[in-house]
Amino acid sequence: MSRIQETFSQIAQRGRKGFIPFVTAGDPDLDTSLSIILKLAELGADIIELGVPFSDPMADGPTIQRSSERALENGTTLRTVIDLASEFRKQSDVPIVLFSYFNPILRFGLDEFENAASKAGIDGLLLTDVIENEAAAISERLAAKNIDVISLIAPTTTDERLKAICEHARGFIYAVSRAGVTGARQETSSTAETLVKRATQFTDLPIAVGFGISTADQIADVWEYADAAVVGSAIVSEIEKAQDPVAGVDRFVRQLLPQFAKTGGEN
Repeated sequence: MSRIQETFSQIAQRGRKGFIPFVTAGDPDLDTSLSIILKLAELGADIIELGVPFSDPMADGPTIQRSSERALENGTTLRTVIDLASEFRKQSDVPIVLFSYFNPILRFGLDEFENAASKAGIDGLLLTDVIENEAAAISERLAAKNIDVISLIAPTTTDERLKAICEHARGFIYAVSRAGVTGARQETSSTAETLVKRATQFTDLPIAVGFGISTADQIADVWEYADAAVVGSAIVSEIEKAQDPVAGVDRFVRQLLPQFAKTGGEN
């Protein structure tokens, strides 16, 4: 059983739902990124998504695009992101999922990535632009290193493709709440609940909902029908505007999930 599977098993045993924050590695710099993800772990994050900055982030909205630009300007690379995860792993057992486009990994070399990610204690990989047979092949390779390739599904995914995706999925399923790019929204889409219900026909894996989740009410809504909520752009926005990004994230998460943060994840 992978660390991600163990985490969701523990969440279920405690009768609660999961919180998965996302941050872009290297924004505003690598040292601060390490402090931020350690703070998120301290606040009770169940899994942390660590974004690999990319120069052409087509699936991301302006907030995460700007964070990628800042990280790249600071010299952040896939190698330094892996090193960041390795430093985090020395201090925390919270699972880390790299959120990446395929190009940085292709340039790094898949063989070298497998070995480096495994050594660093990385638990999962979510690729935004790899689908079907290619995704299944990568998932098989990384499974040998106990790294789960997390599958994305969207409201536009047909039942036929949904079934095929779920058959090869590992760790958990990431359900995109709506069509379009990442970004905070004032309301969640009702299509997300429908998508989760459709997916449960084809898999017993936990399902996390992300894209546009930015308020306590939205998280509570997602927890009614899914196993975890992913909060990304709202946290990245706090990092962007805060004079002290670590304190800004701390304050925001405590406001977002006060009971969760106070009890170290026991919501």
